[in-house]
Amino acid sequence: MRFVAINLGLLFLALMAVVVAIVYRASRVEEPAPAAVSELPMPADGTVLEGEIALPAGARIVSHALSGGVLSLQLQLPDGARSILLYDTVRGEPVGRFAVREAQ
Repeated sequence: MRFVAINLGLLFLALMAVVVAIVYRASRVEEPAPAAVSELPMPADGTVLEGEIALPAGARIVSHALSGGVLSLQLQLPDGARSILLYDTVRGEPVGRFAVREAQ
């Protein structure tokens, strides 16, 4: 009988430890991740940003990506070659152009 009482006591302690862990996790408030800070100049009056990017003649935009204030454009040129154009949206001018070719 004493053996059963000791085992029930240990089982009760283990169960209480699980309940305490569940309550702790449920009541803990996780802080939300900070919002990404944009470097793009956003007009305060709600107008739309506009601009113009000069592409090489006959070039076609294959894909694009925005990181901070830099816009990356992957271009398909008329001769079939590919190029990456980096454009600074804050200053409004291109900051880099890279030819994409196969490794030798």
